[in-house]
Amino acid sequence: VQLVESGGGAVQAGGSLRLSCAASGSTSSIVAMGWYRLAPGKQREWVATINNDNSTEYSMSVMGRFAISRGNVKHTVYLQMNSLKPEDTARYYCNAITSRQGIRDDNWGLGTQVTVSS
Repeated sequence: VQLVESGGGAVQAGGSLRLSCAASGSTSSIVAMGWYRLAPGKQREWVATINNDNSTEYSMSVMGRFAISRGNVKHTVYLQMNSLKPEDTARYYCNAITSRQGIRDDNWGLGTQVTVSS
């Protein structure tokens, strides 16, 4: 599975951005998609997940501000980010979990940079 992110950029605190992730390849094996982020000097942080049944999960740090959703094109997901804070500054990575014959794998995109200024 190949993942391509887009939509990052620079924004002031309080602003909004929408990230997109398009999956291609063996997409029939995808069971969930989500977003992670990595900020300089910090560990990778899980942000949000959307499962194949469209249930969603969010980290406490973004709950109420971010929303993950699917696009009309299957295996395209979005991350709507509102009320952005400087601490949201990070490189955001799309993740897809695939399951083949009971074996789960993580698939990653190259990431897109989000910079929030105060």
